[in-house]
Amino acid sequence: MKSAYSSLVIEPLSGNLRNDIVNFLRNNGCPKTAEHSIRVGNEASKIAGQFHASIASAEIAGYLHDISAVFANDVRIQVSRDLVIEVLTEEETFPMIIHQKISKEMARDIFQIHDQDILDAIGCHTTLRKNATLLDKVLFVADKIEWDQVGSPPYLNQILRQLDHLLDHAAFEYINYLWSQKEKLRVIHPWLRDAYYEMQEKIE
Repeated sequence: MKSAYSSLVIEPLSGNLRNDIVNFLRNNGCPKTAEHSIRVGNEASKIAGQFHASIASAEIAGYLHDISAVFANDVRIQVSRDLVIEVLTEEETFPMIIHQKISKEMARDIFQIHDQDILDAIGCHTTLRKNATLLDKVLFVADKIEWDQVGSPPYLNQILRQLDHLLDHAAFEYINYLWSQKEKLRVIHPWLRDAYYEMQEKIE
């Protein structure tokens, strides 16, 4: 196992991925993330069914998208370098964002996920990206619906309304929500910027 994981409690896989993920997060001090991850997996599978994506892949991606919560923000840049992940300037400034890339590596290294579509969706679930796949957008929207903060997301009704019709519109609803207050954001991740301009052109 890679040295970046040496501080973690890692039990042998049981064959039940959902249980393995919940136990891993709880054993490493992240019970709330475990609850959030299960909700996102459930929501992702529902959205996948609605838009004819792989329900199984969406569920797995949802369960694993925040697995890197076991690493605190102040160590995420070093963990990323240990895992040979490219660190962008914006990620170094605001390390929370790089958790999507770390989760992608952990899904492969620890949970033996080798489906590239699943890994890529996990790897961009916070920012989305240009040329996003169907699974990317399913996970992105599911994560925004089942957010991990107190209360209801301020954009929830708008996303749900768009989700009745088109997945792209639902995804853009959240990106546009961020973009409308970009002056208040600590950074604008280049993947988010690329996704915004690409989707804006398609939708508007």
